[in-house]
Amino acid sequence: MTAQAVVSPLADAALAALASVRDPELDEPITSLGFVASCTVSDDGQARVRLRLPTYFCAPNFAFLMVADAYDALTGTPGVRSAEVVLEDHFAGEAINAGVAAQAGFVGSFRGEAVAELHELRAAFLRKALMAGTDLVCRPLLSGGTAQEELREMTLGDVPSSAELTRLRRRRAELGLPAGDDAPLLIDPVTGKRVEAAAVPLHLRRARVTQTGIEANTSICSGMLAHRYPRSGGTSESGTTA
Repeated sequence: MTAQAVVSPLADAALAALASVRDPELDEPITSLGFVASCTVSDDGQARVRLRLPTYFCAPNFAFLMVADAYDALTGTPGVRSAEVVLEDHFAGEAINAGVAAQAGFVGSFRGEAVAELHELRAAFLRKALMAGTDLVCRPLLSGGTAQEELREMTLGDVPSSAELTRLRRRRAELGLPAGDDAPLLIDPVTGKRVEAAAVPLHLRRARVTQTGIEANTSICSGMLAHRYPRSGGTSESGTTA
């Protein structure tokens, strides 16, 4: 997302809060993906955000997570007294917007259709993001001459600092898995245990395939969003309103 100039610290804080909200499948901020159509904050702290997605039929569970997370991010921002998050141009937008505003949860928002909240779905995508992050951290090491068997013996503390490593640690922490310097670099995304030596090649291939898939889906979604909203040029508005 390329935002227009933010005209107040509060609007700046609200936009920063939205940057912490990720598309669960793509593991990228909704701001950089262009999903935030506008973000305004009134002088008395009332935030209003409009969200848009690449297609009218984007999965409602994914959409709900992003709208709910955006609402939570905004209401947790110091100085924001209230928040309204509106998902536009989506077949389930009315149900999602009303459910998030009422804090009804996914089941309450889709009564008679949804049978469970989205905790396991969120965890599944975090595990997927963890595998993709493993590829982003390990690939440069392999290119630099580190052998696969050496990777298995490495800890996170052995890996040079990078944005990718920080992101990997964060995903592990969100799943309740080891994320400290003494944690193994290669772990099972479910159990958190060090990957067995014989399973390392397959583990690394899975990580690479996962990251490649995310990259492809991100490219597709970006193209579809640009085609759907050609006039916007992928930008969003932010600022304050009286």
